[in-house]
Amino acid sequence: MADAPQLPDDTETRVRWGNFAWTEANAEKAREIMGRYPAGRQMSCTIPFLDLAQRQVGAETNTQGWLPVPVIEFIARELAMPYIRVFEVATFYTMFNLVPVGRYHVQVCGTTPCMLRGSDDVLAACKSRGLKKGHTTADGLFTLTEVECLGSCASAPMVQINDDNFEDLTYDRTVAILDALAKGESPKAGTQEPGRHTVEPVGEPTNLAAMKAENHDYRGEWA
Repeated sequence: MADAPQLPDDTETRVRWGNFAWTEANAEKAREIMGRYPAGRQMSCTIPFLDLAQRQVGAETNTQGWLPVPVIEFIARELAMPYIRVFEVATFYTMFNLVPVGRYHVQVCGTTPCMLRGSDDVLAACKSRGLKKGHTTADGLFTLTEVECLGSCASAPMVQINDDNFEDLTYDRTVAILDALAKGESPKAGTQEPGRHTVEPVGEPTNLAAMKAENHDYRGEWA
């Protein structure tokens, strides 16, 4: 891809991350992860190890985390794998950030269901708060990315911010979430539609309605 991010591998990055090693707590987690797989199958640890490393980088930088080249090299050594094999995984999955991101990584779904339900309004709300696609705000707080389907089509439009989904968004609801995060608050994750809990129909059920109050047997009606 022409606009794919270029992984920083300069002297500053090498100096900062060249001695990366697990924290004591993450070393224990790494051993637990490795123990899930048979001997000689350590390649199976690639994704969870990369995720663990990204989270450690995030904890050290007060951001959502990313994977500097020296950190990817560390994972390759941990798993006795060629660097390129680990690099292939890190660059394939969009859950891994290959360049620094902000404290909050705002990933707006732009796939058809979200687009039809108002993802343009979500992006407009982000723009109103200074977020620009592919960039991190000057204060280091937000990074905005437009992504493909995140699997919450029934409660579109939605965004993923770090590990949380925010669904049934409007312009105003998106602004409220961003403002709350900027203040250091923890807005409610999930659907933002009042009275809705997951992805059940808004209002009353539209099918199998009799099941709401009793164990109604529909089989005779379907015969």
